[in-house]
Amino acid sequence: MPETTYIEAITQAMAEEMARDERVFLIGEDVGVYGGAFKTSYGLIDKFGPERVIDTPISEIAIIGAASGAAIMGMRPIAEMQFIDFITCGYDMLVNFAAVNRYLFGRACPMVVRGPAGGGTHGGPYHSLNPEAMFMNRPGLKIVAPATAYDAKGLLKAAVRDDDPVLYIEHKYLYRRIKEDLPAEDYIVPLGKAAVRRKGKDLTIITWGAMLYVALDAANELAADGVDAEVIDLRSIIPFDEEAILESVAKTNRVIILHEAPLTGGAGAEFAARIAEKAFDYLDAPIKRVAALDVPTPYSPPLEAFALPDKAKVLKAARELLAY
Repeated sequence: MPETTYIEAITQAMAEEMARDERVFLIGEDVGVYGGAFKTSYGLIDKFGPERVIDTPISEIAIIGAASGAAIMGMRPIAEMQFIDFITCGYDMLVNFAAVNRYLFGRACPMVVRGPAGGGTHGGPYHSLNPEAMFMNRPGLKIVAPATAYDAKGLLKAAVRDDDPVLYIEHKYLYRRIKEDLPAEDYIVPLGKAAVRRKGKDLTIITWGAMLYVALDAANELAADGVDAEVIDLRSIIPFDEEAILESVAKTNRVIILHEAPLTGGAGAEFAARIAEKAFDYLDAPIKRVAALDVPTPYSPPLEAFALPDKAKVLKAARELLAY
């Protein structure tokens, strides 16, 4: 198969799952005739028709509500948020219905809510959200954040086949920047399994989504100084691969947790707490978190760059840990 972009991998995953299972359908704003705001669903309405690629009014709670109802009746909907920021409009339906439906009624709610997240594209405070921490504290939801085209496809296919609601966070900065050759055969990436993107022995960097590339750039620069950094791409935020995290920390004894969302209350705090509880004896230095400033994402490009984590901030944290 020729080189596939991150966004094409998402389109392929939806098309293949819709062809494989007639219960799968796509619902969202402009997903049909227009092909999606970023063209993630381009061409799907021609293949599957308007009954399976459904354009909706601008109402995220209606989109998620319709998807939730369809899911508990045996369908497998993919609900698109035009920007993931506006998932907050459907927060009640996700956390008070979809997440708890299996517990309350014993009935699966197999649905995916996906949408473009993250900064770096000068989208400002309404179009740059990284919402993972907002949903981590609600058992029943699963959360994934692919960083590669391979994972974008494999995680989405796995999410569609899962019997629980999955929040699929796709980073729009990666849409057309990341490309790779994908297998021609069907595959999935299992939920809850991290990937070691770079092996090392001196320092662990734990991350996900677009920050993977910041971590790898920093690790390569550290290598020039003789520092061997390991980079863990979590891929799944809930459930997360605790074994991979603890195994890496036990080997390197120093850890940075890197995420794009603001620092306070971010997902990294949970991973830091888990390391402190279960791997404290292995640590030779405090756990470091590198994240965005606690501000709404600025629209101004230089202010946005100042607010978001970058290679220089990761290198600073790494050198502080190494010198501790």
